Amino acid sequence: MAIEVHLSDVLKERGMTAKELCAKVGITEANLSILRSGKASGVRFHTINKICYYLDCDVGDILHFNGKLEDGDEEK
Repeated sequence: MAIEVHLSDVLKERGMTAKELCAKVGITEANLSILRSGKASGVRFHTINKICYYLDCDVGDILHFNGKLEDGDEEK
């Protein structure tokens, strides 16, 4: 995956559990788990906004582009 998810690291740094974040953001633990694992194919900006708000972080703290293309994507 070209986008790396560092949500687990940020949760740990903030001393918050995934269950607590789910309750604040209003998403299921299953959906947060998919996001944390990097297996999500998409996420709503509204959800990212809430995650960043409650973790007091920036988008770049939880999502990182590794500089590579996804498998199957065409090169420029």
